[in-house]
Amino acid sequence: MNSGMKPSAGTAVYPLHRCKTIHLVRHAQGVHNVEGEKDPSAYMSPAFFDAPITPLGWRQVDNLREHVKKCGLMEKIELVICSPLLRTMQTAVGVFGGESYTGGVGAPPLMVENAGQSERLAISSLNCPPFLAVETCRERLHGGHLCDKRRSITEYQTLFPAIDFSLILNDEDVLWLPDVREAHKSVAARGMKFMDWLWTRKDKEIAIVTHSVLLQDTLRMYSKECHPTIRHEVVKRFANCELRPMVLVDRRMLWSGTPGLNYPGNIPDRCDLPSDITDN
Repeated sequence: MNSGMKPSAGTAVYPLHRCKTIHLVRHAQGVHNVEGEKDPSAYMSPAFFDAPITPLGWRQVDNLREHVKKCGLMEKIELVICSPLLRTMQTAVGVFGGESYTGGVGAPPLMVENAGQSERLAISSLNCPPFLAVETCRERLHGGHLCDKRRSITEYQTLFPAIDFSLILNDEDVLWLPDVREAHKSVAARGMKFMDWLWTRKDKEIAIVTHSVLLQDTLRMYSKECHPTIRHEVVKRFANCELRPMVLVDRRMLWSGTPGLNYPGNIPDRCDLPSDITDN
């Protein structure tokens, strides 16, 4: 009966409480994406400083929002983490936020009306997960690319009142430097540090709205031991507003919490030995 069941190292089993489901999303199309594909020097233009998303980008947001509602994902997400740049926060609140905001409801909006010249109505912070801005999951710090330089947190707080910026220590952007280009290996290390930080959170299903280079460099490191087909699936470039759910596994005891769903079973009065031991 067991002759055809040879051991295989192609599968792995992990306790559920050492796994998180992360829903990775690249931001919707930004104005810099359109011009940068025509001329890469456009990324350095002051006109694309902290680039917002385009009208097409907002249609991408609306389509993804419809998808996450239809497939039931909206009810599962416990936390939304976003990079503190205009295009990622617009995407995050547009996809995972509440409905249109109505004043006098007792809670600040996630996004005020026309934030980033979006011509969009304000978005409510009710009936949706909490939103947290995290600097570690920013795009590659590419010197001269003004599209990747952020505004002050003070300014963002006026545009996105219900996003939590408390983890960002500096009001002004001290990470972006005009003459320094972050190496890809540094981006990957930063991304993996961010993934490790996720284990300090108790949330089990987290949506992360971030950027293409950070995603690709980080996932390339995680996929080194995968089968080539899976590696390709993991590291292929994210399209604008693409959603890709993945499982994050704690293999290094980063999380020391106790399992919440385990049940110890009934304890019998007698010695409850397995049958093969009692036979011996």
